[in-house]
Amino acid sequence: MDESNTKLFPRFSVDQVKAALIDTPVVMVTGPRQCGKTTLVRGFTSHRYITLDDDTVLEAARGDPSGFVRGLDQAIVDEVQRAPDLLRAIKKTIDVDRRPGRFLLTGSANVLTLPQVSESLAGRMQVVNLLPLSRAEIVEKKPTFLQKAMAGRVAKTTECLIGDDLVDAVFTGGYPEMIQRRDRQRRRAWARGYVNAIVQRDVRDIAELEKMDQMPRLLKVLAHHSGQLTNFTQIGGQIGLDDKTTTKYVAVLEQLFLVRRLEPWFRNRLKRLVKTPKLHFLDSGLLAAIFGATEEQIGKDRSVFGPLLETFAFAEVMKQVDWLAETCRLYHYRDKDQDEVDIIVEGEGGDVVGIEVKAAATVTAGDFKGLRKLSAACGKDFKLGVVLYDAEQTVPFGERMFAVPISCLWA
Repeated sequence: MDESNTKLFPRFSVDQVKAALIDTPVVMVTGPRQCGKTTLVRGFTSHRYITLDDDTVLEAARGDPSGFVRGLDQAIVDEVQRAPDLLRAIKKTIDVDRRPGRFLLTGSANVLTLPQVSESLAGRMQVVNLLPLSRAEIVEKKPTFLQKAMAGRVAKTTECLIGDDLVDAVFTGGYPEMIQRRDRQRRRAWARGYVNAIVQRDVRDIAELEKMDQMPRLLKVLAHHSGQLTNFTQIGGQIGLDDKTTTKYVAVLEQLFLVRRLEPWFRNRLKRLVKTPKLHFLDSGLLAAIFGATEEQIGKDRSVFGPLLETFAFAEVMKQVDWLAETCRLYHYRDKDQDEVDIIVEGEGGDVVGIEVKAAATVTAGDFKGLRKLSAACGKDFKLGVVLYDAEQTVPFGERMFAVPISCLWA
């Protein structure tokens, strides 16, 4: 279905786009296909709309990029990753006429990492990230969770999502099409078709892969490793790929905003840390569909829900990071004793918030072991440690430590 036919949800990134168009010649909205980019940019009606998903338009853009761009003024170019040479042509015209707001681009791949793009638009372009809808956007309430956490405070929720309702939200994820479809089987059918389309079209646009037919199988294996430390030798070995090829293929999936590596957090005085990244899918609904998990399965075995809930929480935090005025980075923590913190948010001044995710209705002091180690390592920089869990009460567990309902993420 065309994005324009789906229900319109408020997108909190639209303010960033508006602000950038006032003072920047090129603004690019990047994110996975069908996450709502087209709907967002078409709201800027002063710009002429051009999509490279039209084969005739794509042929013209690829055949003569400079001629294609010549004469364009205040234009939206949708899916620009399909003709990356256009970026060089846009750079040339911007160097002649640097008026702000001339080009509004969208990309379903991180074109700035593509080898074909040899020249940079640095200083001429602002990138705005758009991921599938956050829970906060779905309930139409701008969240304060991360902003308050960085100030050492816990957000209070008015909507407590627990039990089966939480499972349903996690399985739905944030793609508008998944949200529109209330039938669970229809959601899974859409997700399977979505993955096939990505592999058949978008992967081919940005990479030449010899074993393209292995990509769906790789995604399936990665789904079973979501939230875990990356071991590309082990992952690739399950489908007959060496670690070098697996690393290359995962990088392509990262460029397409399907997965992301989460780097380990460490400080020099800590010697016993595991320095291996973790791998996360960027949407829990898509992960559940690829994984093959069902609500009935979770009813029988709750352990299946853990990786899905962690993905859900990671995506919510990642979206809020993009909305903050302060630049923050995301990490994970694990030491040689296997104590860990699922998500660490570190501000540009060094302030740290630790987030542990637990798919259970009870929390114990032992669930804070990794957070306490993180607090000890950070000292005064440590602002807050929370264990997100499937319940309604916020419970203190010592200084700057709280068990917090997962619903507080979008409070």
